[in-house]
Amino acid sequence: MLLGGPEAAGEVTAEAVRVAGTPHILVNSAGIALLDPAIDVPAARWQATIDINLSASFYMAQAAGRVMVEAGYGRIITLASQAAVIGLDRHAAYCTSKAAIVGLTHVLSLEWAPKGVTVNAVSPTVVETPLGKKAWAGEKGEKAKRDIPVGRRSSPTFVATWPL
Repeated sequence: MLLGGPEAAGEVTAEAVRVAGTPHILVNSAGIALLDPAIDVPAARWQATIDINLSASFYMAQAAGRVMVEAGYGRIITLASQAAVIGLDRHAAYCTSKAAIVGLTHVLSLEWAPKGVTVNAVSPTVVETPLGKKAWAGEKGEKAKRDIPVGRRSSPTFVATWPL
């Protein structure tokens, strides 16, 4: 079974239903950033990025969406990224996967909103997670921070609670 594949998503969703009943919300927050110059991206690193950032999010949305659509209610939120709409050096696979999340979100929201399930994506800038800290370490990260209008990176708490 593919880690993050449709079987795993179905099993996780079935267990959630068994334990807590119909899920009302799904937050897709899977992500990796394997950084390589585009000309040198190994196929395995490209595929791992697409599998985790895009495919796993789709399979979870699909599995939970089936249950939510049947119930007539649900909320699905997937973490995309500012990288969905801007190019970043050494981020070919990551930018592609996050842009695909935005496109997928459009499709799912169109199909499922009439059935009571809203689907949205959140696209923060660099977030101070272990992944964000690793991908944006050193001078590259300091320069990027200076380019952010508020002069700082975001935090997981801010992303999760804004605009509360």
